[in-house]
Amino acid sequence: MRVGDVLIAAVPELADRMLEETIRKEWRLTAGADLARRSRPAELRAGTLTVVVDNSPWLQELTMRSEPLLRALQSRYGATVSALRFALGEVGRRPEPAARPRSEPEPELTDEEAGQVEAVSAPLRDPKLAAALRRLLTKDMIARRQARPAGPGSRREDS
Repeated sequence: MRVGDVLIAAVPELADRMLEETIRKEWRLTAGADLARRSRPAELRAGTLTVVVDNSPWLQELTMRSEPLLRALQSRYGATVSALRFALGEVGRRPEPAARPRSEPEPELTDEEAGQVEAVSAPLRDPKLAAALRRLLTKDMIARRQARPAGPGSRREDS
């Protein structure tokens, strides 16, 4: 007998919670890579699995694919999941393990580089897109700076 079986026998309410967690862990296998990138299972309550979707077009797409998705869930996990409900929300990734402390300080942009990043991202109206572009440009500039050899002719600034 497995530990999960013992726990479920002792506390029957755990069955849905354990199934909910299994569905979350295996969502990519069940829904496929494209759908899993834009959605995540949220909760299983009274047989209805709520799936959070990150934007309206994908919400519509999942709604249209709900029957095949429900069949896939039922074939994998049985009849416990009897319905799907879709809702807009933050899909975000699972939290990553805490980073190890670094012995060196995190590299920063120079004032000139920061100005360039702001100039490129300022025209974007979508704040999330602008923030993503700023992060990408910042990482790119730091990586390029670190890839250049430091020498007498280099413009690298060490602080």
